[in-house]
Amino acid sequence: MDGISFRALGNVLGLSAAAVYLKVTKEMNSLPDNTWLTQTYCNRFCGILVVDGKYVKVKGYKQKIPFIYGIDYLTHDIPVGILAPSENEEAFLKFFRLLKACKYPLRVVICDDRFALGTALRYHYPKAKVQLCQNHYIENIRQALHTRIDPEHVRFFNHVYTYIFGRPQSTNKLYEYLHRILTTQAKIDPLRQAIIMGIYKRKKELFQYTQIENCPKDTNLIELYNSHLQARLKSIKGFKSFRAAERWLNAYLIRRRLKPLTDCDSKFRHLNGKCSFERTLKRGESVPAVLGIKHHSG
Repeated sequence: MDGISFRALGNVLGLSAAAVYLKVTKEMNSLPDNTWLTQTYCNRFCGILVVDGKYVKVKGYKQKIPFIYGIDYLTHDIPVGILAPSENEEAFLKFFRLLKACKYPLRVVICDDRFALGTALRYHYPKAKVQLCQNHYIENIRQALHTRIDPEHVRFFNHVYTYIFGRPQSTNKLYEYLHRILTTQAKIDPLRQAIIMGIYKRKKELFQYTQIENCPKDTNLIELYNSHLQARLKSIKGFKSFRAAERWLNAYLIRRRLKPLTDCDSKFRHLNGKCSFERTLKRGESVPAVLGIKHHSG
């Protein structure tokens, strides 16, 4: 899981690379399912879930397929992750069904703009809210305006960025800024009008974070985890089957959950020194012995 090749491991253990591969595969097969671990041992989640998908290469599929997972924001734990043939409604229905089976107390999902996710969420968690990632939404506006190559809309974009997304604000202030920008800078421009009206129509999803304590307004946390996963996937270059990919990704999730955090800063500095799985363990519960680490009390 740390990226050491089978040949290098074989040199340490006095085995061939093929023998090491068989041994590693056997060990991975013996690991419990990550969702089962959550369902059996964990219940101290905050209910603020950052969700994203990381695409992986699997033999038999023309395109890369999504590994969808979620991070509990305040604990950084990963309760559920699934590999799916595509990022469609069926995949998200399964994802939220597993979360519900774990009795995850979902209050809000922070995610990119995906219609299939919203539909599945409403089916399993009708009271849960959605916070769209503002970073992605802003980047979509930037691309629509071509601000990197065309200076025509730069001033308009800067006003939207600064006065609409740049600070938490009350509903009244939001309406005031939207109306001001609409009447002063978008009065005769259909594209600018569409952008302002789009923000107005999706104001609840874009500014949900102002109503829920500790809710982030972007998916930066899971994107950092995605970069770590991508670094490991580079050396693998692809999986030989769907089952092989599931097996490795399950082991990867467990590894992430059991590895003590070391690089958290700012408001998450207190998470350093313990693994995220321990943060969500039921009170009085210990890390199961089969996972091979000792539980640190406290």
